[in-house]
Amino acid sequence: MAPLQQRSSCAGPCSAVASFIDDVSQPRGMLRLVLTSAAILVLAAMIFPFQYASWRFKWRLGHWLPILFHRGVLRILNIRVKIIGEPAKDRPMLILSNHVSWIDIIALGSLFPLSFIAKSEVEAWPLFGLMAKLQRSIFVDRTRRSATKEMTESIAERLEEGTPIVLFAESTTSDGNRILPFRSALVGAARDAILSDSPTKHVCLQPVALAYNGADGLPTGRMGRARIGWYGDMEMLPHLASILRGGALEMTITFGSPLSYDRDGDRKRLTQQAEADVRRTMVEALTGRKAVVAVQQDLSIKKLEK
Repeated sequence: MAPLQQRSSCAGPCSAVASFIDDVSQPRGMLRLVLTSAAILVLAAMIFPFQYASWRFKWRLGHWLPILFHRGVLRILNIRVKIIGEPAKDRPMLILSNHVSWIDIIALGSLFPLSFIAKSEVEAWPLFGLMAKLQRSIFVDRTRRSATKEMTESIAERLEEGTPIVLFAESTTSDGNRILPFRSALVGAARDAILSDSPTKHVCLQPVALAYNGADGLPTGRMGRARIGWYGDMEMLPHLASILRGGALEMTITFGSPLSYDRDGDRKRLTQQAEADVRRTMVEALTGRKAVVAVQQDLSIKKLEK
């Protein structure tokens, strides 16, 4: 299985991020940084001890405390989330999503109990890395190919429990203006893990599109989305600080049509279908217009907007 890729390279849009940081570095932005940081720390101090105890003693409360934490962070940061569609009720379920920013984890984590497949670097993130660990996320060390067996066993355990698992299928982050190719390797690993020693006949794959539509009450546009995205060689702390200092954000989470992945399923084709669904629904969320995504015979994807 190929290791996860590094985040996509940062070219021209990096200057947009720099200007964004400058824009929110005024006194009002600094005051907001202090207040939001303090509020998140207080929220974490209230929830983390109970979450640790729930994880330690296997209390069911541990499934719901991360939701309260993430919803609280969204409210503190003034991030409004619009939901289109609904999560599939079928289990086991693997959610295949695009990835723009660390905000994605907070937004998805606020919806219902789930776990994430995340890069090992996420463990070092301030506060959110700790919550990810207490949320029993599966951390993938992309430098160790020998970690594959351990990873698939962890995925199998979560799926057998009925916990939905989120896989950011691009294996990296983008600038929010495009969808990078979905990687099928981890999709196959999840299927093999749950079906090898389980009576389960299939795994539900649900495409989910994340789109950042607005900032401070205005449409984001390509430049605005590049300012929100965390990609390329951006450092975590400066980007976190820029979001804490900034104003209100709006995003849309769209749940696509579930796909059934059984023993005879074509891993690559199903991953391509999920990618096509995410492309289409992200275009619709960003433009407000219907879009058609055609999967050609050679599995390349062409986007046609109406």
